[in-house]
Amino acid sequence: MLATFAIDIQPTTASRIKELDPDNMVFGKLLADHMLVAEFTGREWQAPRLVPYGPLAVSPANSALHYGQAIFEGLKAYRQADGGVAIFRPLDNWQRLNTSAERMSMPSVPEDIFLQGLRELLKLDEPWVPNAPGSALYIRPFMFATDGFLGVRPSENYHFGIITCPVGVYFTKPLRVRFEQKYVRAAPGGAGYAKNAGNYGAAMLPTRLAQEEGYNQLLWTDASEHQYVEESGTMNVIFVIDGKLITPAVSTSILDGITRRSVLQLAQDWGMPVEERKVSSREVMDALIAGKLTEAFGVGTAVTIAPIATIGFEGQDYDLPTPTTEAFSRRVGVALEAIRSGQAPDVHGWMVRV
Repeated sequence: MLATFAIDIQPTTASRIKELDPDNMVFGKLLADHMLVAEFTGREWQAPRLVPYGPLAVSPANSALHYGQAIFEGLKAYRQADGGVAIFRPLDNWQRLNTSAERMSMPSVPEDIFLQGLRELLKLDEPWVPNAPGSALYIRPFMFATDGFLGVRPSENYHFGIITCPVGVYFTKPLRVRFEQKYVRAAPGGAGYAKNAGNYGAAMLPTRLAQEEGYNQLLWTDASEHQYVEESGTMNVIFVIDGKLITPAVSTSILDGITRRSVLQLAQDWGMPVEERKVSSREVMDALIAGKLTEAFGVGTAVTIAPIATIGFEGQDYDLPTPTTEAFSRRVGVALEAIRSGQAPDVHGWMVRV
């Protein structure tokens, strides 16, 4: 049973809720009124607090800025059919945050600070949870080193926080992607499985180059041979080939996506064959050319289900069939939306009520 504790709450005196336009929610731009903050000092976590959203003071010698000890998570809270609010699989995100923390030599965040603090934050900012179809309150837990010290060693002090923002649909149309066969996102034995800030910073240049060529995202390939699919930008990637759901197996260079886990579970519930294994770019392209690749899509917290319309490979673009209403990606997207909004039974216990 989780310990409970009193959280110091400092409500804002200047709410920005009137700035929220439910018909025009730009992802990550308008942050909700409050944030959770907790400090790790003296080898232990101090009591968390809820304070108005605002800047943080850090030393110019902050070790996270110089040496990259910074991690984060992403999850969502959804407006329910009865008007309440529930969070999708928050304990999975808490566990993955601590997996990232261990890899980056940072302290683990206690479950009570994470879950109780998150619940109290959402109670305080409940009006910020939108109710339009496809919308949610995006939740960003994060932790970074706070020592003001120019020395290459793990920090002794850390800041943990949670901020939130209302969001709509991330991608409004099917994606154009291409295989990346020059740059590397992550290598075996590295930190690709952790949500540390450096993974995303290093991906920005190749992603921008691809966007300048007209693509939305990259299909990252392995570091040694550039043959095997890993993930796609901010998403895991899944293919439907010959009626089978095929996705790269998670590894030290691939993020263990929580939406990915959910999609695979639903596929198994429906009796669809699922294969988690190495998937080569050549296998994907051969299947596409032969008409055996019927769907490709990204899955992630931000994007949920993002259909792929075009794949670029060795300088040429190849179009995929347009998914029908019976396509797996369409059906699983509808099923996830129904579970998250409380319109369908939550048989796996994924939703945590606020």
